[in-house]
Amino acid sequence: MDIDIQKLIFEFVGGLGIFLLGIKFMGEGLQKSAGDRLRDILDKFTSNPFLGVLAGMIVTILIQSSSGTTVLTVGLVNAGFMTLRQAIGVIMGANIGTTVTAFIIGIDLGEYALPIIAVGCFLIFFFKNQKVTALGQAIFGFGALFFGLELMSSGMSPLRELESFHELTLNMSSNPILGVVIGTLFTVIVQSSSATIGILQGLFAEGAIDIKAAIPVLFGDNIGTTITAVLAAIGTSVAAKRAAFTHVIFNLIGTTIFLVLLGLFTKYVTFLQEQLNLNAEMTIAFAHGSFNLANTIIQFPFIGALAWIVTKIIPGEDSIVEYKPKHLDPIFIQQSSTLALDQAKAEIIRMGEYAVKGLEETNLYLTTQQQKHSEIATQVEGALNNLDRKITEYLVEISGGSMTELESAKHTALMDSVRDIERIGDHFENIIELIDYKISNKVYLTDQAKEDLNNMFDLTILTVQQAVKALDEMDREEALAVVQKEDQIDKMERNYRKKHIIRMNEGLCDGSAGIVFVDIISNLERIGDHAVNIAEEVLGD
Repeated sequence: MDIDIQKLIFEFVGGLGIFLLGIKFMGEGLQKSAGDRLRDILDKFTSNPFLGVLAGMIVTILIQSSSGTTVLTVGLVNAGFMTLRQAIGVIMGANIGTTVTAFIIGIDLGEYALPIIAVGCFLIFFFKNQKVTALGQAIFGFGALFFGLELMSSGMSPLRELESFHELTLNMSSNPILGVVIGTLFTVIVQSSSATIGILQGLFAEGAIDIKAAIPVLFGDNIGTTITAVLAAIGTSVAAKRAAFTHVIFNLIGTTIFLVLLGLFTKYVTFLQEQLNLNAEMTIAFAHGSFNLANTIIQFPFIGALAWIVTKIIPGEDSIVEYKPKHLDPIFIQQSSTLALDQAKAEIIRMGEYAVKGLEETNLYLTTQQQKHSEIATQVEGALNNLDRKITEYLVEISGGSMTELESAKHTALMDSVRDIERIGDHFENIIELIDYKISNKVYLTDQAKEDLNNMFDLTILTVQQAVKALDEMDREEALAVVQKEDQIDKMERNYRKKHIIRMNEGLCDGSAGIVFVDIISNLERIGDHAVNIAEEVLGD
């Protein structure tokens, strides 16, 4: 009996590991085959909640993980790409999309698992084309998924003979809440509802559990899968926390509704099994699909109410960095080049204000070493990159029409300013990486070095602020002040570099400190150069 228990545990744990690896490989392979444009799908197709549901379904089918889609959604909300209402639609779609894995399992290709793995390996090892190897990875994952299931089923088959397990299933049949709790806890541990539903399909196929006990466990699996998004939302913006918590509320409400209607839902599943002549695995797949589809249909009209509930549960103002432009309306391009250029300029000023914010957060990260400042600065840098692309595209569209000589000069100045502001973002991103290096390698900077860095940061931030103001108001005096300040930054950089070399020679600072210090002031000096470039666009006007 001891040997049987050992075999049971080994086959179950090994099978679960291979199953999870299979899902991961299949999802990654499909993702690479799709061109890895999942973020764009979510960004572009979420203009209304219904499209959000479709986008959530498509992405989840591609990456084979509702948790993965929700984590991606939380990231997009955190970055300002998506509103809470749009995110709720995507989360609903993710719940439907994740049921595809259960239907794949229901096909029952276990006996062909090894040849499928062989085909996947052949494509991975004997082809250099990235698309072919991505397809091979997906096929390998597909085969591994079934091979893992076969091992798990083999390990679970003796469970029906075990008296204690039999009693547990009887308790779950009479007490559905126990089934929900078991399903939730197991999914929290495994971190994959697809895996726990796969196990449930195996148990049901082996006759170790009946349908009355299986359905509440299925509901619990759906609740348990929300923990991944909740963990992903730790340390993010208020809006991102709300998006993650919506996933929890959505599945809790659905489970509550279906527990009330459990008898009716069980009869419906049994009816489907008899009428469609479904195998055990496919019966659970249909139950899973029906639950998530019906849950979405029931709660879809109440997206606004869900958003209101999570806003009340998680209060607070959201300091979100908005990636999307606010002023670039294409209608202005058709109406007037002058109006369109004014709109582009308004967006560039907004971009410049973001650059200042990014610099301030980078300085705070240097002085406090608090991760939140690094995260905000990194978000700002992402926003600058996106705005750079969008504004440049808008300006290129404007240049397609007819412009006066004055408009043409303004257009060139704006194009140059966008590039300079984007480069400021690149430089403070470099500084963030240097601070990360400083923290992780415990690099020591003297008090004098810290004071020098703060002085140079203050002057650089002020210079960029003035450059943005000069561009906004086309103020020559402000622009001239920027040129003077940049000259001070250059002198400061040379002076501080010499002082730091002296400190190193005296043994007060080591080589690592020298690299960090010199690279930070070098990046600040380059930021000053870009501020002057913006000011010179004003002076040359």
